[in-house]
Amino acid sequence: MAQWLSGTVIANTHWTDTLFSLRVKTEPFDFIAGQFVRLAIETADGKVQRAYSLLNSPGGPEQEFLISTVADGLLTPLLHQLKPGDTVDISQPACGFFILDEVPDGKNLWLISTGTGIGPYLSMLGTETPWQRFSSIILLHSVRYVAELVYQPLISHFQQRYGTQLHYQPIVTREAKAGALQQRIPELIQSGALQQACGHSLDQESQVLLCGNPQMITETKAVLESLGLKKNLRRDPGQITVEQYWK
Repeated sequence: MAQWLSGTVIANTHWTDTLFSLRVKTEPFDFIAGQFVRLAIETADGKVQRAYSLLNSPGGPEQEFLISTVADGLLTPLLHQLKPGDTVDISQPACGFFILDEVPDGKNLWLISTGTGIGPYLSMLGTETPWQRFSSIILLHSVRYVAELVYQPLISHFQQRYGTQLHYQPIVTREAKAGALQQRIPELIQSGALQQACGHSLDQESQVLLCGNPQMITETKAVLESLGLKKNLRRDPGQITVEQYWK
């Protein structure tokens, strides 16, 4: 049974009408970048809870979460309304194997995400591990609208600190934006347009992480397999690692 920490909301940043970030102060706790916890609120019908990846890197008393509101959801509309000073429960311990410890070595690390799936990657990039292990890191974030390209100052900080070791590639499917691609991720990989835009190959020397919309994950995994990459398993290491709790 999960244990629970009581957290105090420090900030609730609304990026759009349905996309927001919660910053919560808690007692410090250990986790590995890429892991998730459950957020919960007590209601008249009992505790309502759901899993969310930690966006912040380990080591601090403030935890951050990127959340998309589900209109008919039981929890996200409540989280959306939280104000500084409100409380929210956070489960312990953190869980999940979508972590770089589970990823084999490679030349290039592709961090492919849609929507809120960028969260665990920002947590990873705030640690030394990816920069020490991979010569090139490609951070890919696909959204519908420009306003959903969140955490630009943090991404710029990583770019300034690590230079050409990091390539950030936005994709905006329903609006035009300079520097952004506009097609869906599987199509971009299939045509080679993504690899050309990023200046890196997708081959057996690459390690690819997928996080976000389940349909994107399924279709992108199939395209990657057609290029000769395979799912990474402990008993049979490969090149494709998928965030499982989205299922």
